[in-house]
Amino acid sequence: MVTELLPHALITTPNIPEAELLTEMSITNLNQREEAARQIVQMGSTYALVKGGHDEGSGMIVDVLYDGQSFHYLENVRVVTRHTHGTGCTYSAAITAELAKGSPVLAAVTTARAFIQAAIEDELGIGAGHGPTNHFAYQRRQRGEQ
Repeated sequence: MVTELLPHALITTPNIPEAELLTEMSITNLNQREEAARQIVQMGSTYALVKGGHDEGSGMIVDVLYDGQSFHYLENVRVVTRHTHGTGCTYSAAITAELAKGSPVLAAVTTARAFIQAAIEDELGIGAGHGPTNHFAYQRRQRGEQ
């Protein structure tokens, strides 16, 4: 993946465990998340977004976006729920959709972060286990619906 895929990637979006595998380093704090993002960009990805959802050290989730020159931090309040199945895939798909619409990377990531936050906050509450997020929540919020 590192030699064949990352050099062709516009943006790589690992969660903390995935970033640890890619970089072969332990990631337990924000500085290490920044270093992992730096290394992923050095591997060839134009941007790296190291997602903070697996860092359970605080009530906030901090995603770190690195563009090869500067860091951008996307912060959201952690939602305590069992309905988070597919959050990483949904987040990256929302980024891809925004990029396809012509958004710059930072704007695409910012919108996608709002999308996944709404999807987690407005849970569907279905399923007996690790339930899905609500993919309709962001659009409903944009329209002012409850």
